[in-house]
Amino acid sequence: MTPTLDDRITGSLIGAAVGDALGGPVEGYTPEQIVERHGGRITGIVGPWHGASWRTARPIAPYHKGDGHVTDDTLMTHALIRVYEKVRDHLDAYAVADHLVPELIGKPVWIPELEAEALPLQRIFLAEKWIVTRLHYGHADPREAGHGNIVNCGAAMYMAPVGLVNAANPEGAYAEALDVAGAHQSSYGREAAGVFAAAVAAACAPGATPESVVRAALSLAKDGTRSAIEAVVEVAAHHRDFESALAPLREAVAPFDTVGPDYRAPSLGARRPSRLHAIEELPVALGMLLIGEGDYRHTVLGSVNYGRDCDSIATMSGVIAGALGGEDAVPADWSKRVAEASRLDLHAPAEALASVAREVFARDAARRRAHESAYAALTSADR
Repeated sequence: MTPTLDDRITGSLIGAAVGDALGGPVEGYTPEQIVERHGGRITGIVGPWHGASWRTARPIAPYHKGDGHVTDDTLMTHALIRVYEKVRDHLDAYAVADHLVPELIGKPVWIPELEAEALPLQRIFLAEKWIVTRLHYGHADPREAGHGNIVNCGAAMYMAPVGLVNAANPEGAYAEALDVAGAHQSSYGREAAGVFAAAVAAACAPGATPESVVRAALSLAKDGTRSAIEAVVEVAAHHRDFESALAPLREAVAPFDTVGPDYRAPSLGARRPSRLHAIEELPVALGMLLIGEGDYRHTVLGSVNYGRDCDSIATMSGVIAGALGGEDAVPADWSKRVAEASRLDLHAPAEALASVAREVFARDAARRRAHESAYAALTSADR
């Protein structure tokens, strides 16, 4: 049966959290290092890279990555959903300033990696702290606050709610995400946020396939982001298992990725604005989606075993695969363990966002009718 809107939203958001939790403990490592550490490829939820010494082991300390704990990707996604719950309409950069910033600095939540209740600000990465610095302390114009930040996947990683509110409308999702992400990112980091939201919206369309999702992304992507996706898609077409694709996908995206071969030692040109480059995460996520033929397990495990920023790659591919297949596409044992380990109700955010999506569609329909009526009156003399 074709998944309903509610089912696609649920599958997408649960799929994001599970992908995030699976990728977290091996983030930053190479496929070879992952095999050496775990005795083979990752096939499910694993523990921290440094075991019981996670509190002090560098470079991860003091975060408990592993054992089903979600990371900042999921924390930011859920925070954006809470903004939608308040606004109950399309968002823009001002909604980030007015509502997301207070969520980050004023409302404690359970942080699985800290095993404590804390402000989200105490967990999010420096690129996300930039939002607070620029908007709360610097009083920057929200539409321009992203300028000067490091250019990375920070905005893209939590843009799934924008795609889901604009379900089956990739163009609308792209435009809204670009506005929202302007408060956080610039250049290809902002572009990736728009393209990812568009891909999520496309995945919600009845009859959507991995191929139709990629076509929608390419129809909107610009500059280096488009070129990187094209390069990865060309390679993905020759693979039907992620094992054989790990090295070729990295080789395809490498010319567009500014971080360089050593993920933990970025190049001097890393994360700077450019029309020629792209984030690595989104193209690879789309490539894994094609290789896995949309199957959630294969798509996400490919993303996790790719290494590098694999929690965000698996979050993005998990969002899209979950939207394509609905909640049943996500292994129930994984989602149950992630929910319990992270102390999260993974269904509540989906239910809230589905309600908002319906309200926004009703508002959009009313606005369209008003426009059509006004336009008809304006052009009546032409008939």
